[in-house]
Amino acid sequence: MFFSLIVAIVLFGLMTAIAGLLRVLKSYRVKAREGGFASLDDYMRATPRTDAEKQDAVDLALRGLVLCVIGLLLPPFLIVGLFPLFYGARKMAYWAMGLDQFDDLEQPSAKDPA
Repeated sequence: MFFSLIVAIVLFGLMTAIAGLLRVLKSYRVKAREGGFASLDDYMRATPRTDAEKQDAVDLALRGLVLCVIGLLLPPFLIVGLFPLFYGARKMAYWAMGLDQFDDLEQPSAKDPA
């Protein structure tokens, strides 16, 4: 009886976390489309240009940090929290350094001397 209650609580928590994660991903896809980005990946790689994008970068980093702290109690959340923490902190760092746009695809290759 007691074991089944614990399993039910854990499963409810996991389902709630998965539903929340899917909702957050959907909202970021909508923001990417509204911002004129081709994909969510392009939005995550771009340096924030507007105040709203800067605020989103800070929110993303803080959400990742909170999930990592929760991950100290429940280890699967540590893995989930690392992704928003990385992308949000990277966007803030590029903005703080004054980089205009960071795109891995535009870097010159070793085969093509520029």
